[in-house]
Amino acid sequence: MAEHARQGFAEQLERHRGIVFKVAGTYCRNPDDRAELAQEIASQLWQAYPRFDPARQFSTWMYRIALNVAISFVRDNSRRHRHAVPLDDQLHDIADPHAADPQAEQQIRALHRFIHIQAPLDRALLLLYLEDRGYREMSEILGISETNVATKISRLKQRIRNEL
Repeated sequence: MAEHARQGFAEQLERHRGIVFKVAGTYCRNPDDRAELAQEIASQLWQAYPRFDPARQFSTWMYRIALNVAISFVRDNSRRHRHAVPLDDQLHDIADPHAADPQAEQQIRALHRFIHIQAPLDRALLLLYLEDRGYREMSEILGISETNVATKISRLKQRIRNEL
C-alpha cells in the first residue's frame, strides 16, 4: 500500500476510532477480550482498506467491518469461554458512579444488560440505533433490508419496554 493510502487510513481510523471502541465494548465485557477485539477490528480494517470505495461513507464501511468482526469474535469466543464477568463492572466509561440521578444510572445499566444478552445481530442493531444511524445506513452496514431493520428495531423497542 502506498504511503499516501497508509496516511489516509491512519487519519480515517483516528477520526472514527470511537466506532472501534463502541463495537468492542458492546460485544465484550472482559477488558482483555475488548482490547483483543479492538485490535482485531483495526487489523481487519487495515486489510480491507485497499477495497474501500471513497464514494461511500467511511463510517458506514467501518461499522460494517467492525460489526462483522465482532460477531465472528463473539461466536469464536463463546466456544472457548463459557463464563462471563458481570457487565456492571465494565460500565465505568458508560455509567458515571458519581451521577446525580441514581435512577438514570440504574436504567442505563439495565439497558446495557439487555443489550448484552441479545443475539449478535440485535446487538448490532441496538448499537447503531443508539448511535442515531438511519435505517438506510443500518441496512447497508448489516446487509439486510431497510424494512427488516425497521421491523427488528420496532420489536427490540417493544421488548425493552416490556422487560425494563
